[in-house]
Amino acid sequence: MVSSVRRLSRLSWPRSYPLVQFPNIPLAVALVASLAGGHLDGHAHALARALFFVGFAVWAALELGEGVNRFRKALGAVALVYIVMRLGATLDTT
Repeated sequence: MVSSVRRLSRLSWPRSYPLVQFPNIPLAVALVASLAGGHLDGHAHALARALFFVGFAVWAALELGEGVNRFRKALGAVALVYIVMRLGATLDTT
């Protein structure tokens, strides 16, 4: 099972300069939390939203620091800016 997950995580397109890759665990957590959050309310919705932001932030930081090429690193940077802006708007109570 573990070898199957590793093999899937190495899938990318195009092979010479990967722009698209199979989601890693932090991104998968973010995607599942986002989907679940759309069907939940109250505390469960808040928890799903928090899991989305944590998973997405971890994925973005990994891409920025360890991305396989400049595009992937830039994608991580853009995602981190997005997260900071969304959290800032959420926390702005004025």
